Amino acid sequence: MAKYILAHDIGTSGDKATLFSESGKMLGSMVSNYDTYYFNSTWVEQDALDWWNAVCNSSKSLINTLKIDPADIAAVSFSGQMMGCLCVNKKGKPLRRSIIWADQRAQKQAAQINERISQKDFYHIVGHRNTASYGIQKLMWVRDNEPEIYEQTYKTLNAKDFIVFHLTGKFYTEYSDGNSNACFDILNLKWSDQIIEYAGIDPEKLPELKPSTFIASGVTKEAAEATGLAEGTPVVLGGGDGVTANVGSGSISPGKTYCCMGTSAWITTTSEKPIFDEEMRTVTWAHIIPGLYAPNGTMQYAGGAYSWLKNTICTMESYDSKLHGKSPYDYMDEQIMKSPVGSNGVIFLPYLLGERAPRWNPNARGAFIGLKSENNRCDILRSVLEGVTMNLSIILEILRKQEDINEILVIGGGAKGAVWRQIMADIYNAKIIVPRLLEEAGSMGAAITGGVGVGLFKDFNIIDKFLEINDVQMPDKNSVAAYQPVKELFDECYFALEKVFTKFL
Repeated sequence: MAKYILAHDIGTSGDKATLFSESGKMLGSMVSNYDTYYFNSTWVEQDALDWWNAVCNSSKSLINTLKIDPADIAAVSFSGQMMGCLCVNKKGKPLRRSIIWADQRAQKQAAQINERISQKDFYHIVGHRNTASYGIQKLMWVRDNEPEIYEQTYKTLNAKDFIVFHLTGKFYTEYSDGNSNACFDILNLKWSDQIIEYAGIDPEKLPELKPSTFIASGVTKEAAEATGLAEGTPVVLGGGDGVTANVGSGSISPGKTYCCMGTSAWITTTSEKPIFDEEMRTVTWAHIIPGLYAPNGTMQYAGGAYSWLKNTICTMESYDSKLHGKSPYDYMDEQIMKSPVGSNGVIFLPYLLGERAPRWNPNARGAFIGLKSENNRCDILRSVLEGVTMNLSIILEILRKQEDINEILVIGGGAKGAVWRQIMADIYNAKIIVPRLLEEAGSMGAAITGGVGVGLFKDFNIIDKFLEINDVQMPDKNSVAAYQPVKELFDECYFALEKVFTKFL
């Protein structure tokens, strides 16, 4: 009898349900969208019941469309948005909308923690900086501003944990999402009593921690009716989306590395211990696989900068694409190929939305530097791709201090273009590997986690059956050498303007 695994990727815009066979083939997927509420400048929330309704709709639609017997689904598991704060009562009922990862309201609460522990000491406990982005700071905000909600809160959950509760009636989280609460002892894989004390939070409001492969329970009768799943189907916890992508990208052993090139972008490797950067430019997540870690650096605006270029400077390419049925990026790539390594001296700083790694400077701004009368359109376009990639290369070099990284698997929309992939190969000085499925790493990682959890797979090495490689691009030795002084100049340009950026506030 065929066995399947159902993976849910609970993202910011919607839930994607994906069905995989035990042989690693993706059979189909369904997306159910939901709303995000932006207000008060930095506040971002979602209705948790929208998550549940989306999971119900996508599950039913996928099962019905593929005409499979729900009893053949061996497990359901998850990849979910991280760094949120959903307050629920003992019955699992949301007490307010979830404060999601993008919300920045808890600045005052992060400052309260800073008064009790240094950033450096916090970083070495949690693996992350103390900022308003994480779960514990958001729960502190609820305590300080909505005390009646805080008092009623039984547990605070992330997105996938809420769905696990709805499917099983059990309150759990696992190490990667626990890590995203920023009160997690990354070396000992437990809640940090020290950080919790400094935050002034009741530790009983945090869910029980388990490994990502832990089976919470079986799908209840009520949940089975709502989702179309079979009653008793094992529910495996899965992981946070940034970390399930490690598994889905084959980053399951030390030095195995991937780069996700979406609107934002990140480089993540796998290691046997956290990577603590002296300047705290990178962070470390608990890996899906116990005993391993996922050191990472995420930049704010990568593919987003390329999209900005298309929408502002390359309006003619967008017009031509509609006339001739080509992608505007194809026209842009044709021009980029006419500009040499280093864009004829043009440097682009890609900080259009401030920056996380490696700068950690919300005041940073974008800039074209070095423009001369002989520069042309091709140079401008190429400099944007180079600027994004050079920023990511700083993250890569931090990770290389601990891990030997010679090849990188790339996923996301930015991985579609061969021109940008070659720029990556040359700037990173690494072999670039391109899988056939560029957008499925999170779902694939969740499915494998589920399969390991129920014993369908012996271990995570099964990823070799799931990953189908479409292309490989090697670095050009001459281009690698030519980029070295350009990378140094890129860094110098940022630091030369660092103080100037504050005048644009």
